[in-house]
Amino acid sequence: MTWNAEQLAFVAFDILYIDGEDLRSLPVIERKAKLWNLVKPARDIIQYSDHVEGGGAAFFEAVERMGLEGMVSKRRESPYRSGKVDSWVKTKCWDVGDFELLGIKREPGKPAAAIMARGGRYAGTAFITLPSGLRERLWKRVEAAKASKPAQRVPSAFADDVEWVKPGITGRVKFLRGEHTLRHATLQDFGDGTKDSRPA
Repeated sequence: MTWNAEQLAFVAFDILYIDGEDLRSLPVIERKAKLWNLVKPARDIIQYSDHVEGGGAAFFEAVERMGLEGMVSKRRESPYRSGKVDSWVKTKCWDVGDFELLGIKREPGKPAAAIMARGGRYAGTAFITLPSGLRERLWKRVEAAKASKPAQRVPSAFADDVEWVKPGITGRVKFLRGEHTLRHATLQDFGDGTKDSRPA
């Protein structure tokens, strides 16, 4: 574990059993009331995940303004059901930004991944799902800008089978908010960092 253990907290948002009693058939609003009665004395290591009723659109706008990953919406009368259900919906916040391309990693049977940096630091990877024509132009740019090592420090997992490139290629990436590194990210476009460099 790389985080400081004293800074970790368990955030409880639902409860399915208490002392052997199956609560899954109860509405979520009743399960949360039982959860609150169980954990409310613990305000440090174990914390209760509170909720807001109604105003979903305004709440999501606030989530976006705060730069959070997203929100979860549940029907208050819904019982617990495993798997994907209509009564339990995640709404994610996405962002788009420009990053420096450090290199390309290709593996058989998988989409190629762009290794990205921002502000002089490794930022994560983004799957390359560009249209074929744009993807071929990217391969040519990578071939022309080959380098023997990355321009920024990267995790040791990228030591092998990576096509590193010289500084100068930027990528526009769509990614999920709420993390320090890229998550669920895809490369949308690329250029050389100037306004008119991106293909139409």
